[in-house]
Amino acid sequence: MTLRIASYNIHKCVGVDRRRDPHRIIDVLNTLDADVIALQEVDRRRGARPAALSASLIEAETDFRTIEQPRTGPDSLGWHGQAFLVKRGVEMLSCTGIELPGLEPRGALHLSLKAEEDLPFSIFAAHLGLRRTDRRAQWTRIAKEMLAASPSPALAIGDFNEWSGRNGFEALGGFTVHAPGATYPSVAPVGKLDRIVTCNRAHITHMSVHDTQLTRRASDHLPIWADIGGLRRRR
Repeated sequence: MTLRIASYNIHKCVGVDRRRDPHRIIDVLNTLDADVIALQEVDRRRGARPAALSASLIEAETDFRTIEQPRTGPDSLGWHGQAFLVKRGVEMLSCTGIELPGLEPRGALHLSLKAEEDLPFSIFAAHLGLRRTDRRAQWTRIAKEMLAASPSPALAIGDFNEWSGRNGFEALGGFTVHAPGATYPSVAPVGKLDRIVTCNRAHITHMSVHDTQLTRRASDHLPIWADIGGLRRRR
């Protein structure tokens, strides 16, 4: 039994052609074939942070549901611009927000869920800061939360804003950092900014960047996905 987890920075639904097109983002979400999607930049950046991608459109046009989760403002879809979408039939146990240290306001989400006979499973979604000093502090906080989730399997996924393959992840001793491939900029990707971190109680069976003509236009990031194994309760 595997669970497909995806992550997508939707750039407030503005594509590389500078058009704001939520329906185009919906088309991408429907092609990911994921059980859970972590989204970044789901809300506008200024003012009360209203949703750039509406919950009503998601509910009407996809097999995902918007869950009870922290929100930055009354009209926001997400928490610091991030939101989880969960496929109907996957049981959500809880979703909480984590304030992250740094020069600019950032936060992470902790989703606890269960699918059929699988073990309870924790997913941490994050869109980390632009400064490596801040990202190191943010990883220290997230790693502490991931360790606290034990004995449940845990992973982190999102836009980690790290160009280096070796620096910036020093706080993740005991965890494994996976880069499915280059995701940014979407028209000619060179940066592996979107990644996955796993503990030793969960393993990735397959992972990839979702690179199509549509995803190269819809946002400035390409989505990533991973099939996660090791979740089935031992009998």
